[in-house]
Amino acid sequence: MRPKVEKYTALVIQPEVTLARTTEDIYKNLERVSQLIDFGCGYFWEVPARLVVLPEYFMQGVTTPGAGEHGLQEFMKKAVRIPGPETDVLAAKAKQYGLYIVGGGVVEVLPEFPDRWFNTNFIVGPTGEVVLKYHKWHIPAYIGLGTSPHDMLEDYGRVFGNSLKTFFPVVDTEIGKLGTMTCHDGATPEVSRALAFNGAEVICHPGAIQEVEGVSHPWDFWRFTRRTRAHDNMVYMLCSNWGEVNYAFYPKTFCPGHSMIIDYTGMMMREAEYPGEQIIAATIDIEGLREHRAVSAHNTWIDVRTEAFGEMYKDPIYPSNLFPVGRPPRNLAQKLEGAKSALDVLYGRGQFTPPYGKAPEEMSKLLDARVKHAQEQGRLRKD
Repeated sequence: MRPKVEKYTALVIQPEVTLARTTEDIYKNLERVSQLIDFGCGYFWEVPARLVVLPEYFMQGVTTPGAGEHGLQEFMKKAVRIPGPETDVLAAKAKQYGLYIVGGGVVEVLPEFPDRWFNTNFIVGPTGEVVLKYHKWHIPAYIGLGTSPHDMLEDYGRVFGNSLKTFFPVVDTEIGKLGTMTCHDGATPEVSRALAFNGAEVICHPGAIQEVEGVSHPWDFWRFTRRTRAHDNMVYMLCSNWGEVNYAFYPKTFCPGHSMIIDYTGMMMREAEYPGEQIIAATIDIEGLREHRAVSAHNTWIDVRTEAFGEMYKDPIYPSNLFPVGRPPRNLAQKLEGAKSALDVLYGRGQFTPPYGKAPEEMSKLLDARVKHAQEQGRLRKD
């Protein structure tokens, strides 16, 4: 019989992030989140904090298309190893307070693939050891330069394995079964479903969600999609976003907060409905989640009927192995080659119908023309 999991406090931290150009900038971000962890653990002392979630790119920041876009080499200059001296800063806090700390969107270079960087989430446990690492799967081609395991599926699989548990790991801990996904992973159902399939009870969800993509009312897709992911999988969702950012080419509230804690029925427990630095906290009841899953009513897993749905995933849409060993993605325009191929598939199958006056085979060419025009104006990099 498993031991009872006592209720505990989870902290979701919404920090101010400085886009790092130097090691000093990285440690400035680490110092700030460490101070916020000190505050949160001190304030919520009666039901002690056991879990902390930090947002995507909290350590190094990220750039997007337009003035200030970074290419491969600029990112590689600030890439880190995990574990390493940077994660050791958080490991010290984990040991001090008995925490699991989840850091998201770290620009990581792997010794196995030193020609590129991965967008990596990690979990540090109370012993200070890294107990889980996850490499972001759904990196949107128009905005994300890091390599997804899918971009080098064969090479990655040969080194790390190619099972669902390899791609979407879950760690079984004394505070429940923890998994993690990153930002755009939560915009579609597959990653959270894979984590739940692997047993996740708490999904720690770092994000760097921009207001231009719909954080606030009236679109607020960040909220309704993540509530759906929690409901459909009967998991807690701990969703962290930036509060503010320091970068010359961004508005201060480029990612305007709205960090959330959502329970296993999809109900909102806490939300910072504004930009700026903040910490939100809620009591996590793993035994309550387990009792909920034992009841048939509104049980979203016992009614899963899989046989008819395999056809949807039999043939690929977005192509794998676009960036194998020796050919890392160098800029965002290059990554959009995958989006062009996906458009050809979707229109070629007849799943998408083109606008009036356009033929299916023209649609990827239209995107290609937009990319080239943006490059001519300096809105996308050519190198």
